[in-house]
Amino acid sequence: MRDSAAAIRTDVLVVGGGMAGAWAAIAAAQAGADVTLVDKGYLGTSGVTATGGPGHWLIPPDPASRREAIESQLLKAKGLGDPAWMERILDITWRHLPQLKTYPWGSDGEGGRYYRGVRGSEYMRALREAAVAAGVRILDHHPVVELLVDAGGRIGGARGVALKTEETWTIAAGAVILATGGCAFRSGLIGSHGNTGDGYLLAAEAGAELSGMEFSISYSLSPAWASTRTLPYTAARFYDEAGAELDIPPPRAGHIHDQALGKAMLAGTVYADLSEAPEGLRPIIQRIQPLTPAPFARRGVDLFKDRFPVKLFGEGTVRGSGGLRIADDGCRTTVPGLFAAGDAATRELVTGASSGGGAVNSAWALSSGRIAGEAAAQEALSSRREPIPRLNGVGTVAFAPAAETRTLPTREFDATIGAAIHDYDIAFWRTAPKLKAAKARLDDIWCDLVAHAHGTGRELLALRETASMAASARWCTAAALERDETRGIHERVDRPETRPGPASRLRVGGLGTVWTKPETSLLEVAA
Repeated sequence: MRDSAAAIRTDVLVVGGGMAGAWAAIAAAQAGADVTLVDKGYLGTSGVTATGGPGHWLIPPDPASRREAIESQLLKAKGLGDPAWMERILDITWRHLPQLKTYPWGSDGEGGRYYRGVRGSEYMRALREAAVAAGVRILDHHPVVELLVDAGGRIGGARGVALKTEETWTIAAGAVILATGGCAFRSGLIGSHGNTGDGYLLAAEAGAELSGMEFSISYSLSPAWASTRTLPYTAARFYDEAGAELDIPPPRAGHIHDQALGKAMLAGTVYADLSEAPEGLRPIIQRIQPLTPAPFARRGVDLFKDRFPVKLFGEGTVRGSGGLRIADDGCRTTVPGLFAAGDAATRELVTGASSGGGAVNSAWALSSGRIAGEAAAQEALSSRREPIPRLNGVGTVAFAPAAETRTLPTREFDATIGAAIHDYDIAFWRTAPKLKAAKARLDDIWCDLVAHAHGTGRELLALRETASMAASARWCTAAALERDETRGIHERVDRPETRPGPASRLRVGGLGTVWTKPETSLLEVAA
C-alpha cells in the first residue's frame, strides 16, 4: 500500500464501532488515554446490537443469586467455562450499565429503573454520545486493512482506507483493541453484513491464536424473506407445507430446537403460527424490538394471525463462542500490544461450548470492552513518552503483486464459504467426511485469494472481507474436525459421545497451513 495521506498518533486505537468497541473506547478514555476509534461503518448503527433489543446478564450483587446464575451457566458451558470470569462479568455489567446516562431507561414497575433489556438503536446512540463526551476521536467509515508491528513483533498501530476518499490512513498506537465483531458469513442475519471476521484475520496475520471456533453453529429464526429477531417465536407453533403440525422442541431447548427446524426445512418449507401467542407479546415486541414488525407490514402479513414461511439465518461466531484467544485477565491476545473484546474474542470463558444468547453475550461485550479498554490504556500510558518505532504492515491477502492478479469470483466464493458453515446438513450433523470436503473447498478459495487478490480502496476492503470469511471458515472447520466428540452446540454425529474427564479448549491458528492444539489447562496463559 502507498504511504498514508494522513497519520495520527494515539494512545489506544479501538477497531470496531459496535457495543464492545464503544465500551472499550469509553473505558480507555476514562482511564486517561487519548483514544481513537475507527469503524468501517458508523458508531451508532454498526453491528448486530443496533438492530436488536439485547438483554443483559444482569444479576444483583447477592451472593446466593450470583452463585445460582454461575452454576446454571457452568452447566451450559459443558466443562469449558470459568466461574471466576463469570463472576467478574456479572460484577462489571451490574456496575457500569446503569451509568449510561443518556439512554432513556424505563421503569421496572416498582419505582426503580429497568436496565436488563435495551432497544439496540437507542443503546448504540447513547454509547456514541458517551464516547464523544469522554473525548474519544471517532473516525467512521475508516476500515482497517492491516495491523502494523515493530521489529519485535509488537502491535504498534494499523493502516486502513477512508471510504469517502479511498485514501490510505495510518494510525500509530501504544495499544490496539480489536472489537470488530464475529463472523456471520454473509448469511443475511440482520445487522451482520459487516461482520465478516475482519479482526480474526488481522490478528492472525500478526501471529494471534483463536479458540472455540468449533462452536460456530448458531442460528436466528426469522421470516424467510427477511432476517428480523427471534423474540416472537417463543410462542410459535410450526407446520409443514401440507398443514401438519411439526414436533419442534421449544426455543428454550436451544440447539435442539434449531436442529429440529433445520431437519424440517431440509424436507420442505416450514411455516410459523403465532395466533395463540399471549396478548402481551405484541406490545413487548414493539417496545423492545421495533424493527421486527416492519417486514411483516411491508408484506401485508399479520404476525399474530397469519401463518408465514420461516428460515434459519446463520449467526456463526456472532452468537457462537469462538474468537481470538484471551491470554490474560486484561483481555490481551497472544500477540503483544493487541487486545480483543466482544465477539472478536472467544467467549468460552463465560459460555463454554454453548451459545451465550443475547443476555450473556451482551454482558460479555460490555465487560470485556471495559476490561480491554482499561488494560490497554494502562499499557499505552506507560510507554507514551517513548519514540514511535519503525512500523511495518503484516497484511497478506489482497496485497499480491499486480503482475500476478486476476479477477476472482468473489460472490461465488462468499456463497461457498457461507454454505461450508451454515448449510443445515453440514452444520447440524457434522461428520469427518463432510468437514474434510468443506475444508478442501475452503483451502482452494484461500489459495486463490493469496495468489491472485489485489486491490485498492473499496475493492481492497471487499477482497479483505472475503479473505476474512475464508480464513474464519477454515479455522471453524479445522476445529470442528479436530474435536472428535459431541459437546454443546458442536455435534459430531460420527462421534456422538462426549469425552469423559476434564474438558480442554481447542486452540487454532495459521494461514497457509491451519493448525490445532488443545490447551493443557483451562487456565493456560500464552508465554
